[in-house]
Amino acid sequence: MLKLRSIARAVRVSLILWLITAIIYPLFILLIAQIPLFQYQAKGSIRVDLYNEPIGSALIGQTFTSEDYFHGRLSSVLYSQGEKAKPTGISGSSNLAPSNPKLLNRILETTNELQEESIEPRADLIYTSGSGLDPHITFKSAMQQLDRVANARNLRPDEIYPIIIENTQGRFLNIFGEPGVNVLKLNYALDLKEISRRQN
Repeated sequence: MLKLRSIARAVRVSLILWLITAIIYPLFILLIAQIPLFQYQAKGSIRVDLYNEPIGSALIGQTFTSEDYFHGRLSSVLYSQGEKAKPTGISGSSNLAPSNPKLLNRILETTNELQEESIEPRADLIYTSGSGLDPHITFKSAMQQLDRVANARNLRPDEIYPIIIENTQGRFLNIFGEPGVNVLKLNYALDLKEISRRQN
């Protein structure tokens, strides 16, 4: 009899936890997401251009290869390379061991490319993030690329510097991590400046 009571109690607890975690909590989050204040985040923090075309998510790092743009953190998966460079939803890391020759060769190639551009090969520019989704680089890594981008866009570095500052996020809770620059937002702000300059 005691055993049956224990089984019945375990089943009840399992059902209650299932209701909370599988139905009540997801529905609650779905309702919160419908509040206009959270619409941008609920839809993936998608940034759009002047023509209202999506250019990427501010939460997911994008691949920028043009000299006109700041380069973001490397990814092992080209998840942003779809039709019109729209996000494909694929992400991930390489899972290569530190001793793997493929990983070592890629790091050496990236390091050499950065040194040719007179850029210090900082960790966030040569290593991929664990998730492959990191949209930020450190403030120092952005400053390392400042002269290159300024030359490519025929701008003075002091014209781009304020844009870097505007797109730099501080430490989490002012304690953890390093200040990070959102590369997608930064590059889009540079494009807007370019358009404004041409119109004037």
